[in-house]
Amino acid sequence: MEDAIDVILAQWRRERPDLDLEAMSVFARLARASRLVEDAVDQVFTRHGLRQGEFDVLAALRRSGPPYTLIPSELSQVLMMSRAGMTNRLDRLEAAGLVSRALDPADRRSFRVTLTDEGLRVIDAALTDHAANLARLSSRLSPADTATLDTLLRTFLSP
Repeated sequence: MEDAIDVILAQWRRERPDLDLEAMSVFARLARASRLVEDAVDQVFTRHGLRQGEFDVLAALRRSGPPYTLIPSELSQVLMMSRAGMTNRLDRLEAAGLVSRALDPADRRSFRVTLTDEGLRVIDAALTDHAANLARLSSRLSPADTATLDTLLRTFLSP
């Protein structure tokens, strides 16, 4: 089955037969798949009043386990982002009533970020819909193909 990328590659092979375009094929399809997934994921998060980054913060707190509390430097490390960027996300989440911030009793120079009851409700609902959405998107592949793709991407992304 031919797709738009096959057409583009055929044109390039005609115009530049001297180039090896196999990698272009793979990465063009990865880029298209990425856009497809990003759009579908954004739709789910928007239904829950979240952006990707806000979901990431709530998810990090949720998977930390009870009492769903981390300090900002732990969140920054887990999410691989700057502390300044983290502060902006936390400000939005706190204003929405999804997290609370309180001074850390063990270190009064720092504070702890905790999921509120509403934050817990929102992340659990968003995660349920997110998992179902990704399962729907991956349903085009057989379980064996999904496992193979996962292995290939893990290999590609390994340091």
